[in-house]
Amino acid sequence: MRKDHRPYSVKKLHRRVQQFYVRHFLRPQFERLGSGGHFMRPWYMELFGAPIELGRFATVIAAPDARVRFCVWPALQGSGAIRIGDYSLICPGVRISSAVGVTIGHSVMMANGVYLTDADWHDLYDRTAPGKSAPIEIEDNVWLGDGAIVCKGVKIGANSVVGAGAVVVEDIPPNAVAAGNPARVVKRLDPARPITPRRDWFADPARLKRDFENWDRALLEGNSLVGWLRYLLRPTRND
Repeated sequence: MRKDHRPYSVKKLHRRVQQFYVRHFLRPQFERLGSGGHFMRPWYMELFGAPIELGRFATVIAAPDARVRFCVWPALQGSGAIRIGDYSLICPGVRISSAVGVTIGHSVMMANGVYLTDADWHDLYDRTAPGKSAPIEIEDNVWLGDGAIVCKGVKIGANSVVGAGAVVVEDIPPNAVAAGNPARVVKRLDPARPITPRRDWFADPARLKRDFENWDRALLEGNSLVGWLRYLLRPTRND
């Protein structure tokens, strides 16, 4: 598909259907779900266990072949939790599994296929035992690249970047870029350069909403219901 053939009214209706699904099917599964979130294809998001918290103005993108999955399976009674701060970006295929506790700060970006787990889930020798577990802490404004894996007991400092495909088994300091398997610091961020977090993008939520609506109207201008149905039934090479 080279363009979105839907008329604006159809896209707006689809957005309302997604909001309905979040309110009636996802929200009850969260311990806390903040306001202002934007969910794309929320029916491909799966939650298991509790408590799971997601802060305000989250952007969650799920897909049929890359579901977003949050799972709390306590190692001990009363343990296990997933707590994610405000302004987070959660891309398709993100998985978070917790036995003792995963805490994620504000403005954290998780790219496609990121996996966080605070437990081994099976012992190295006794495969019937749960193995070792230790909490994960991701500080504010961290960016986790495509396919990055963050293992038990890891703390990633504020503003740091984890490269695509990295496997993080040890702490990453603040303001660093880490890559590799196992991940190692390969670069330090320039302390003299300011960092703009996702939080700033949501400084005026009402204006941001209007901007997106105007952009959608302009992008879909000229689309018709008949043209959209024609595309669905008989797409052409130019579609």
